[in-house]
Amino acid sequence: MTEKQLQESVSYLTNKGFDKPEIGIVLGTGLGKLVHEIKNPVEAHYNNIPFFPLATVEFHTGKLIFGSIADKKVVVMQGRFHLYEGYDFLDITYPIRVMHMLGIKRLFISNAAGAINLNFKKGDMMLIEDHLNLQGGSPLAFKNVADFGERFADMSEPYNPDMRQKLIQIAKKYDISLQKGVYASVVGPQLETKAEYRMLKILGADAVGMSTVPEVIVANHLGLPVIAVSVLTDECDPDNLEPVNIAEIIAIAGTTEPKMVTLFKELIKSL
Repeated sequence: MTEKQLQESVSYLTNKGFDKPEIGIVLGTGLGKLVHEIKNPVEAHYNNIPFFPLATVEFHTGKLIFGSIADKKVVVMQGRFHLYEGYDFLDITYPIRVMHMLGIKRLFISNAAGAINLNFKKGDMMLIEDHLNLQGGSPLAFKNVADFGERFADMSEPYNPDMRQKLIQIAKKYDISLQKGVYASVVGPQLETKAEYRMLKILGADAVGMSTVPEVIVANHLGLPVIAVSVLTDECDPDNLEPVNIAEIIAIAGTTEPKMVTLFKELIKSL
């Protein structure tokens, strides 16, 4: 990855009308409905943006959308990239760097995750307060990382406390159940064994997923305030583990989606 490549991606998007967005949003599995809230949308498909990776998962559509939500300019990633698709950490986080160069000042991330904390239920949402990076690598582990920011990025408070507080207040106001906890990010794509779920619980994870952490690391590297919310689509009880049903996971993410839209929309309004 070079500055020149990023500039080329940004020039392409600027020429398409992506004009100084303030907020970047990454939409996870089954959470695409926020795009219906965007006024005057301008779209750019990933396969047309220079140096952008291509989305391969069938339920991730693969485009950047620029427009406004609650009178704020936003750029939304509809479809993200994962290690389990064969991408590397630089691919996965390339769009975050592009959105930052376009001008975003804040980043919102959503994902679907499994509940390790058995006090949490299917269909709950969880505000991520901290994370465990169990993906075996870092998006900052490349030779010329110092060209883009401090090599040894501080991660003492990776999720912005002010925005977290605002989300907690919004959830209260709209009577939305919002849990809080630690998100563990694993490689996937296979789901966890009973022993792995037990291990994650011992390590202090409240939820487990296959995304988000690389993007959050890069946001912190760029000094970009970030928040992330998980939709908990299954309960990972090793003593009563049932075979996974991907269709059901996507359906649960879909039914929880209106609440996620409310949280993000109201947070945009409050900024």
